[in-house]
Amino acid sequence: MGSVLPQSASSAQSAAKKVEANSVRLPFREGAGERVAPGIISPMRRFISQRVDAVPPSGIRKYFDIAATMPDVISLGIGEPDFVTPHPILAAGVRSLEAGKTGYTSNSGLLELRQSISRYLERLYGVGYDPETEILATVGVSEALYLTLTAILDPGDEVIVPQPCFVAYTAEVQFAGGVPVPLGTRVDNDFQVTAADIEAKVTQRTKAILIGYPCNPTGAVISREHLAEIVAVAVKHDLLLISDEIYARLVYSGFQHVCIASLPGAHERSVLLGGFSKSHAMTGWRLGYVAAPAELLAAMRKVHQYTIMSAPTPAQWAGIEALEHGDEHVEAMVAEYDRRRRLIVGGLNQLGLDCFEPKGAFYAFPSVAKSGMNEVEFADTILSEEQVAVVPGSAFGEGGDGYVRLSYATAYEKLEKALERFARFMRRHG
Repeated sequence: MGSVLPQSASSAQSAAKKVEANSVRLPFREGAGERVAPGIISPMRRFISQRVDAVPPSGIRKYFDIAATMPDVISLGIGEPDFVTPHPILAAGVRSLEAGKTGYTSNSGLLELRQSISRYLERLYGVGYDPETEILATVGVSEALYLTLTAILDPGDEVIVPQPCFVAYTAEVQFAGGVPVPLGTRVDNDFQVTAADIEAKVTQRTKAILIGYPCNPTGAVISREHLAEIVAVAVKHDLLLISDEIYARLVYSGFQHVCIASLPGAHERSVLLGGFSKSHAMTGWRLGYVAAPAELLAAMRKVHQYTIMSAPTPAQWAGIEALEHGDEHVEAMVAEYDRRRRLIVGGLNQLGLDCFEPKGAFYAFPSVAKSGMNEVEFADTILSEEQVAVVPGSAFGEGGDGYVRLSYATAYEKLEKALERFARFMRRHG
């Protein structure tokens, strides 16, 4: 008996030391109705979900954040118009505030806005949507995509995602519990995805195809012929078509944007995402929309009700003005983007940085092969040596290796300076 107590005490002491070595020390604290022992507490588990933990941070933001700390930097990294929202649109938002329109709207958004969206889509693309049951105002296209994927995906459902593409596409599929199926596109096909490539990726778990044209980051548009073939694959395999058309208005002379929902057989299985950020220089207003068949939209509205309530009210009034009277401002901005496009693409090609001709959006996507570097080395080195921020093409998925993305949504004079820095850089590394 005499030897048991010392052994028990020794064992307890040894166990306490082990717990202490693997525990977090916090100050003495008192809980509700109980005292918590000072010093040693149980280890705290890791609360972050595996689903979220598996998604890497945005490859775009990394270079933007670094550039923000550097003097004399020229940032071509972020896809944001450098224009201020046109004054009549600004004024409409201000008038709504001055009139006291500061409360919630309907979950679906102002009926007047949804009616404007309906007329707009009919006028531009010949597609009809019921403003009462088939259109929802969202907090940018980002929320529209989130609502769509959350409403349709069950765990393990697959979504085919042509790439290079906007960095949020694959991440949003994962956040919704789905499985993104990447599908690389190639410059020799003008970065257009083909129906044959899509069909080769279809499995029993495939639920949707997510495409975005005009494309961020390549500036590619997709032809009516290619889209019609993709619709046929969707019909054959009973798939949903999710079409991000945020850059639809930013298409240059000689090229055309085709709204996928306007094609035969597509309307009843299409989710159309659109917004105001790029076309009307309204990034900070956070206003977008989703148009879809009523049953699908009702499911998205349910998610929207519980997460957002309604899009910002002043932004909705500004959006009405943008759609009803904003065409001349859009056309003026597109003309200036086109001027910048010709400058940057021509300049890069002269330097041996072979650049695909962007037909829409406001991005150039040159190959960096002549530098002898891969895309990450190129982006890191030109930022450190010449203070020019670009984004590695691999941040946008398959097909982006060996390319970098440049946004020409910045002043013409800055683009000229950026080309001078590119020229110095290529004299050393070309």
